This record gives sequence, structure tokens and C-alpha cells, in this order.
Amino acid sequence: MIFDLDIIRELISALFLFMGSFLCISGGVGILRFPDFYTRMHAVGVTDTLAAAMILIGLMLQNPDGLVVIKLSLILLMTLFINPTASHALAKAAFHNGLMPLIEKNKKNNSLPDKKQESEKG
Repeated sequence: MIFDLDIIRELISALFLFMGSFLCISGGVGILRFPDFYTRMHAVGVTDTLAAAMILIGLMLQNPDGLVVIKLSLILLMTLFINPTASHALAKAAFHNGLMPLIEKNKKNNSLPDKKQESEKG
């Protein structure tokens, strides 16, 4: 069975679009599930950047027009630089304004015993 090159390009494009959409949804789930601002921001920052890249690559593969591919490439480059920078600036501003990360202290049941305590017991 011989595949047409356009069909293969469309399938790869659909795969990139599907993976990008899945990452967008998983970032949304991360916003709802994670406990504090910093973990939520991390989930969205990472998934949003990668999802946007995959969706833009999928759109580049769908359109053979050179001008559209150049525009989408510029949008992709700007997205790859701006999203991490904005996430970092947002986290830094939140930290400087006094928003502390949520840190769970080890409970006695979950903490590992010290080596000194182990050597004294046995």
C-alpha cells in the first residue's frame, strides 16, 4: 500500500495537534488539582509552552504556504521565549510580595530515621 505524501503530512499534523490539545487539557487539570500557586504555575507554564509549540508545528504542517509557515515560526519562537520569562517574572513577583510556597513538613510516621538512632538501637 503506497501512501500519498499529503496523507502522511496530514496524519503527522493531526498527531501534533492532538498531543498539543492533550497537554493543554493536562495543564488545566494541573490548575485544578495542585495545592498552591507555585505548583499550579509550574504545571501551566511547562504544559502551555510545549502545547503551544506542538499546536503551532501541527498548523505549520497543515498549510504548505511559505508565508504562513514563516508567520507561525515567528509566533513559535516568540512563544518559546516569552512564556518561560513570564512564568519566572510572575513567580519572582509573588515570592517578593510574600507568597510563600506550600511545604509539607515531614510527619513522624513518614520521616526517615536518623543514622544515629539506628546505630543506638542495634
